[in-house]
Amino acid sequence: MMTLFILLQAAALGSLGAALGAGLAVIGAGLGIGLIGSKAMEAIARQPEAGGDIRSNMILAAALVEGVAFFAVVLCLLVLFL
Repeated sequence: MMTLFILLQAAALGSLGAALGAGLAVIGAGLGIGLIGSKAMEAIARQPEAGGDIRSNMILAAALVEGVAFFAVVLCLLVLFL
């Protein structure tokens, strides 16, 4: 009986951890992409002639951050449902 209780607690904590991890991944990605966009706009304002290069680097960095966040959310959902 005690073993079943411990297993149920562990499952509940695992679900809570997976949900918190997914939420933190999304919040972190949002903050990261926001900072990337902010700094890119500042850089373009300082050097307008380099706008194309800065913009392409910004898009690449944002895509990498979004990819990592998507991977983290999928991993958390796998932990939650499997």
